[in-house]
Amino acid sequence: MGVRKSESPEVRKMHYGLLTDFRTYADFPTKQLSLRMLKSMTGYGIAVSDSGNTKYTVEIKSLNSKFLELSLRIPKSFSEKEFQLRNECNKQIERGKVNLSINAEQAEGTVKAAGIDTALLKNYLQQLKSVSEELGESTDNLMQLALGLPDVVRYDEDTVSEEEWKVVEKTFQQALTAFQQFRVDEGNVLEQDIKFRIGVILKNLELVEVEEPRRVPLIRERLDQFLNEAVGRENVDQNRFEQELIYYIDKLDITEEKIRLKSHCEYFLETLKNADANGKKLGFISQEIGREINTLGSKANDANIQKLVVGMKEELEKIKEQLLNVL
Repeated sequence: MGVRKSESPEVRKMHYGLLTDFRTYADFPTKQLSLRMLKSMTGYGIAVSDSGNTKYTVEIKSLNSKFLELSLRIPKSFSEKEFQLRNECNKQIERGKVNLSINAEQAEGTVKAAGIDTALLKNYLQQLKSVSEELGESTDNLMQLALGLPDVVRYDEDTVSEEEWKVVEKTFQQALTAFQQFRVDEGNVLEQDIKFRIGVILKNLELVEVEEPRRVPLIRERLDQFLNEAVGRENVDQNRFEQELIYYIDKLDITEEKIRLKSHCEYFLETLKNADANGKKLGFISQEIGREINTLGSKANDANIQKLVVGMKEELEKIKEQLLNVL
């Protein structure tokens, strides 16, 4: 039986589904969440600003996560702005375990002290004194007791003026810009590492091509030797032997696996270049690469090819680990 022909574009479409041929993939209409290059989910950004009376520090940091897990630590005076901050983070950050903190440090002389409701305090004292005298109890610590009663000491919550909020919002955007740049820089490192490992897989595939021509003659020789030792050469029907040999070798043929593995790797590299490259999509493609590598290994029936397959699996596992941190 001859070697199979290379896959046609139609066959490749069957392998990938509707969006298959990576050469024409860009022609399909796609919904892009954001025009960006590969980003890491690990990020860090910090920005500081001074409004005169208050110094604001905004810090954003994130780790990898399947979804957006946002934790906010902000002053109580910014509570009404929390929804706005969360919406902006949802749009810009997309995924990751994110911690956002805003710290407001007031300058000396601007910190407001707690207030005391004098009228209420006098009322409490008068009532406590009256009850104490009626019961014959001491009146020594009535002031201390009255100060601990509800609403005597007031803590006035500062409200954020529009001018102050504009300062904080600008600082937040600066921190977010630094955070996104950190993600891009980390993404560049991940991209180079992933490309290198895909290159190793393709190189091993080329070495499989070198080893494969030696494989079939060795299989034929082993089977011929086995039959000769088991029943004797004169007792073997050569025509039947050739038929069975063709059937057996056909079952071990790895041509389709090699073509699909190369196609998947090229599609993976093309996806890395796309503006809407993302970790989930790359993860799905890496699963397809893994299936072809596993099938290649199970059908190889050759020690040298098996060693190359083990190397491919090792590189693919490292790729999958890196993809867990890709946005």
